[in-house]
Amino acid sequence: MTAIDHPAPAPPSGPVPYDKARALALLRDMLRVRRLEEKCAELYGAGKIRGFLHLYIGEEATGVGAIHALDADDNIVATYREHAHALLRGMDMGVLMAEMYGKFEGCAHGRGGSMHLFDRKTRLFGGNAIVGGGLPLAVGLALADTMQHAKRITACFFGDGAVAEGVFHESMNLAALWQLPVLFCCENNLYAMGTALERYQSQTDLCAKAAAYRIEARRADGMDIVAVSEATAQAAAYVRSKRQPLFLELQTYRFRAHSMYDAELYRDKAEVEQWKARGPIHTFTERLKGEGKLSEEEFLALDAEVEAEVTRAVAFAEAGAWEPVEDLTKYVYTHTGDAS
Repeated sequence: MTAIDHPAPAPPSGPVPYDKARALALLRDMLRVRRLEEKCAELYGAGKIRGFLHLYIGEEATGVGAIHALDADDNIVATYREHAHALLRGMDMGVLMAEMYGKFEGCAHGRGGSMHLFDRKTRLFGGNAIVGGGLPLAVGLALADTMQHAKRITACFFGDGAVAEGVFHESMNLAALWQLPVLFCCENNLYAMGTALERYQSQTDLCAKAAAYRIEARRADGMDIVAVSEATAQAAAYVRSKRQPLFLELQTYRFRAHSMYDAELYRDKAEVEQWKARGPIHTFTERLKGEGKLSEEEFLALDAEVEAEVTRAVAFAEAGAWEPVEDLTKYVYTHTGDAS
């Protein structure tokens, strides 16, 4: 089957509208995500991380820009490509890595692994291994907050493939009918696993699908950290003030295969390289250097700081313990009234 061409958009232009401190905070978090994911790929190859592994490399601006624009009290629901969301939400990188290893010190005591990161204290309500599985959870969280008169919003991240699922339409319909404060963040990387958008969507304008439910729909360049930050801030403000849902399409691209099991025979290498040249870290770094907000020495120091954090995280995971065999039936059942 002939691959469908998805040309990369033009590089972002215009000044970065942030002071140096905020700009470097965004860059640092994109580097944290990139270096973490690169290390995870290396550890997977070494047999340290097992099972399925879905990397976020190339999509860093989407997660960083969006989560930086949310409040600490907001709910977040993610997909199985959620390492970045967990890290950015405040999960300790060592705890995250321990979970990837399957160690007891992980966020789910090693029982969830790569696709099931969860951290209630930061209101990260999980990665979800089911395509579109987080959508009804987000609607439920928003309904609960509405009934309790809470002011927070729920941000639900999902891929373009989820838009083809029936649960997407059910969730959008209920959110619209009940006027729920859900920010639907579609990370459109143009491929549902190995199938190009044009081959599984009769309507490739994803915003039109949301508009069919009378939901405000917007899109932004997901490869531009500034565009994502601004679009998400405005979208979150809309949802928070109007207590209504909004659909935000973030057009992005993953540089690696769908998962570490993916032979990736469905994309032309030239297309991937074109998008890599448009990479969010590279383009943002060049913009900051051009504006005098970043020197090469500062970039190298920032990168070294991030690499050190990754090294500490791996050491923490390596030193972690396996869950005792006698505990394996723990958490399987609970007794009525037992809150432990």
